[in-house]
Amino acid sequence: MRLTEEQRAVVEHGAGHARVAAVAGAGKTTTLVARVLHLLERGVPASRILVLMFNRSAREDFQRRLVEMAPAGQRLPDVRTFHSLGHRLTASLTRWGALAPRRLVAADWQVERLLRQATLEVLEDDERRELALEADTLEALAHFCGLVKAEMVPAATLLERLDHDEGCEHFAAAFERLEALLAEHSLMTYSDLLYRPLRALEADPGLVRRVQGFLDQAIIDEYQDINQAQLRLLALLAGRHADVMAVGDANQCIYEWRGAHPDTMREHFTATFGAAIDYPLSTTFRHGHALALLANHAIAANRRRPDQLCLAAPGNPNTALAIEQGSAALLTTLDRWCRAARTLDEACLLVRSWALSVPVQLQLLQAGIPFRLSREDRFVFRLPLVQALAGYLRLARTPTLLHDPAHLLRLLEQPTPFVARERLAALAQRLAQTQHYPERDDPLLAGLKPVQRRNLKRRWALLCELPRLGAWPPARLLAHIVEALDAEKVLKRAAARREKGEEDVRLLDVLVEQAGETQDIDTFLELLERPVENHADGLLITTVHGAKGLEWPLVVVAGVNEEDFPHYSRDNPLSPERLEEERRLFYVAVTRARERLMLLHDGGDHRPSRFLSETAWEDCQHVAARLAEPAAGDAVLAVASPGLVSRYLAAVGYAGIELTQRGHAVGEPGAAYAIPPYHPGQRLRHAVFGEGVVVVVEGDPADPVIEVNFKQAGRRRLLACRAPIELLAGMKEPTASIQGERA
Repeated sequence: MRLTEEQRAVVEHGAGHARVAAVAGAGKTTTLVARVLHLLERGVPASRILVLMFNRSAREDFQRRLVEMAPAGQRLPDVRTFHSLGHRLTASLTRWGALAPRRLVAADWQVERLLRQATLEVLEDDERRELALEADTLEALAHFCGLVKAEMVPAATLLERLDHDEGCEHFAAAFERLEALLAEHSLMTYSDLLYRPLRALEADPGLVRRVQGFLDQAIIDEYQDINQAQLRLLALLAGRHADVMAVGDANQCIYEWRGAHPDTMREHFTATFGAAIDYPLSTTFRHGHALALLANHAIAANRRRPDQLCLAAPGNPNTALAIEQGSAALLTTLDRWCRAARTLDEACLLVRSWALSVPVQLQLLQAGIPFRLSREDRFVFRLPLVQALAGYLRLARTPTLLHDPAHLLRLLEQPTPFVARERLAALAQRLAQTQHYPERDDPLLAGLKPVQRRNLKRRWALLCELPRLGAWPPARLLAHIVEALDAEKVLKRAAARREKGEEDVRLLDVLVEQAGETQDIDTFLELLERPVENHADGLLITTVHGAKGLEWPLVVVAGVNEEDFPHYSRDNPLSPERLEEERRLFYVAVTRARERLMLLHDGGDHRPSRFLSETAWEDCQHVAARLAEPAAGDAVLAVASPGLVSRYLAAVGYAGIELTQRGHAVGEPGAAYAIPPYHPGQRLRHAVFGEGVVVVVEGDPADPVIEVNFKQAGRRRLLACRAPIELLAGMKEPTASIQGERA
């Protein structure tokens, strides 16, 4: 097994704790397998070594590699996930009488049934019950309950800390009721595999003494992604005797929403275990200099990051970089890839969120290019909201559907009118038969609030209107439907998590934009309703979160637009912490590629993401080309970040390139994305609202929300990076009216 000097240093680490900072593609598995074999050769018993992997597939891969490399007949240590470790602990504590016996609830539908029952009992006589029983709200409740157990904090405390939207006030009470139901029925969820034994151990020092002292060595992979429950359990098992080796990359910490924290590799480790020896694994064996440099530029703006460069190993592929705009570029790239005798299953398309995959799916369907989704329920035609909107369009072309109760029910249900499905089914049956909306005092409407009555009546009016609008272009008709349904407001209100509501609203935008690609409703409907299934040999589409730990020869990152990636909105502006998390997610996305990386933004009204300029991708290509042919090109190379590039060149053993600082010229990448500093009193001109004065500046200084008092349009709040504005020379003191408003 050939190892680099850095890898060998990790393998041969002596006594004490260790932290290993491994960049993407650094050969962690190879290094850790060698470390385990080295410990066994040193005489450490296999039974006193514990290896913890992030998930089952990583564990199985590690076990396979370990068996392949170990001498025949060698006894090997435990390789587990945290859940399997918790399962074994739960069994032991149950056998000792410290935990009551419980059966694991594994099926999602069983957990959902328990969540539904807990919600119904907590909101027994509450008018919010129908909203609380929506699938998205139950999913958010399930996430909340899991996070309570991951963070090891009281449910009420966590609910107060989180930014949940209206309709989630019952979550803490529902958690407590769910716990009671699990106890009553002797059940437990996957979260309980850690939560229950940890609570039992922390409450009884005698139990701790029974589980400690069995380990000499603990090796934990993907350490940056562990949560508080996992950290505390590990600390209890390791005690003061075992040496802990934490392996991970703080730049790839992308699960903060699940309880992980980017400081876990640094401050939290020291606070938990004490001093440690730090080892870098800085060399990637995945991609070439251009992409390694791009990755370093992409993460450089983060303050909470390790001071470590990603370096390309000699012999790596010369990774090609491209930033493109629009769907044509994607289709051209895939066509060239296949013409070069490569296959689509060697490629992957990544998106920040599933909503951003919808235009890609439609483009591939139109072009007849096979693809597969890592989650089949995210096929565009299977999304309930898309099915409903297609149903509205279909009604415009087929008026007889007004007599179909099943079709009417689908349209009454989506987007949700916050009315029980049983009542909507009865209403759909009545409307299909009579073609008349019930009178005000009809028993069918009894108990509904005035707003529910109004919404249902407006929806019926829309349904009756649609058959007269069948000649409209699809984009105009779809936009009319969205407006008549007040769909954006409804979707945001129905979502238990703000990001989920924003993703649904983004889906609306995407569909309207795609409808604008054709002037024929029937053609657009055929596209939306076309039967599709996963093609094993097709292009894989998945989210960046789903791609963690994986790699492909060709990677396309789509939807790299402001507001999409990084994700934010007017109602949910970026904080500095969230911006850093988004940047880490982008870093993970770009480092999945081996031979070719394409970053794709939409163009049009969608401004390219700031992350594109931060990559300094053209500089990266120029430096990589110079490394490939040192004698070619000018004697001096102008780059945006000479300090970073010079560190890289020195680290890879090449200092023969003279660098100079360059600024962004008009037309260069950074110029399009630079955001000027804003402050109250500044004068500016908006393309629509005209001239105005900045009154308030809020949020991240690099991505502020500004409030402007316009002469003609009055006071408006704007996302500075998206608004079509230009600063005007000079300052203007706030007027008396502005001062009064600020006071």
